[in-house]
Amino acid sequence: MTPLPKRKISKGRRDRRRAHDALKPRNLVQCSNCGDMRLPHHVCPHCGFYKGREVISVERE
Repeated sequence: MTPLPKRKISKGRRDRRRAHDALKPRNLVQCSNCGDMRLPHHVCPHCGFYKGREVISVERE
């Protein structure tokens, strides 16, 4: 036989364990060049700028 738990884990103990499992919203900052929201310390996916200079060229539609 496989091992089984000795006691039922109460709802409170189960929910306290899951207290840190919630998803957190992404921390977005505003791009200094185009004003769109982007991740901090990342190249802006909309304009290709990082720290005031163009790092990648993005095709504009």
